[in-house]
Order: sequence, then structure tokens, then C-alpha cells
Amino acid sequence: MRRFGNGLAVDQGSRILFADFADDGAMWTGTGPREVRQTQRFAQAFQEPPVVTVSISMWDIAHQTNSRVDISTDAVTETGFDMVFRTWGDSRIARIRADWLAMGPLRDDDLWDVP
Repeated sequence: MRRFGNGLAVDQGSRILFADFADDGAMWTGTGPREVRQTQRFAQAFQEPPVVTVSISMWDIAHQTNSRVDISTDAVTETGFDMVFRTWGDSRIARIRADWLAMGPLRDDDLWDVP
């Protein structure tokens, strides 16, 4: 996580969401609506839920069918979020890697909670 002087912080990462070709998983062999959801934790909690973007940084998709892909975030909190990848129809997705970036304020260590 990179912290800036004005209280703003940026956290980022990259992860393989799945590699279904290796074990004949649903994204590779299935049809119809399919979803993979993975929780990502931040290196440090933000003061409030940050703005999070996610993008596909690597895909391995069969060329014999249409490439139907949808990637998004869900359940963003101060401590993490869910990456959600969806496909449908007869699309065959072997593997996906996603990159993410979160920006938001960090709690100021000089602020105290006084009851």
C-alpha cells in the first residue's frame, strides 16, 4: 500500500481468479451462466470503503465459441472486496488473471476516539 501525505492511500494487486482448464472446471467445460467470486483483502484497512477498479490483465479463452466476459467488484468494505467474474452461453474460459486498484483515505493515527 502506498500512503500519500494528504491521507490518501492506494493499494493494488494481481491474482489468478481461476485456471479451470487444468482440472476441467466449470468455466472451461460448463455452459450457461457461471460465476467465480474471490475475496481480496487490503494490506491495511481504509478509513471508509475505497474506490476499487478491477480489470482483466490476462485471459485464455477458446476461440471456437464467443468470448463472453464480465468482471466487476462487489461488497467493497474498508478491509476488502469481492472480485466477480461471469460468463454465459457456450463460452469456454481456461483462465483469467485480474488486476485491481483501490484508492481512499486512511485513518489518521493522530485522531483518537474519545467516548
